[in-house]
Amino acid sequence: MSDHEGHGGGLPPSDEDLSLPKATVAKMITELLPKEVACAKETRDLIIECCVEFIHLISSEANEICEQESKKTIAPEHIISALKRLGFDTFTAEVEDVLKDHKQQLKDREKKVSKFEQSGLTEEELLRQQEELFAASRAKFQSTQQQ
Repeated sequence: MSDHEGHGGGLPPSDEDLSLPKATVAKMITELLPKEVACAKETRDLIIECCVEFIHLISSEANEICEQESKKTIAPEHIISALKRLGFDTFTAEVEDVLKDHKQQLKDREKKVSKFEQSGLTEEELLRQQEELFAASRAKFQSTQQQ
């Protein structure tokens, strides 16, 4: 097995280079299994290989759908269509829920950014105001402690 670091010349990674973080997968397995059940390293590695193959299958199918629609970017809807085409209909409701939550989180982040922009204050001014609020809160807390 040769070292593919950097994948020389912009070549895509080989299937041997594709994986998932072992510690993350191990944590997920531990959280899903009953406490009295252990998982062998070979089993974890097999689960990782299955996950990588599943991702490859779904992304290949989504890519075909994307090309059929003359699109250049795979959208979440392509993934959902790929799941349906491949017979994973039972996953689509959960995937759609996750997508909806993700979109809401993006909107919430945008609101936070726009509130900062709408304040018309510089970051330094906001930090100064924050420090003043902390100081007032500390003083109030200390005065209640002395009583």
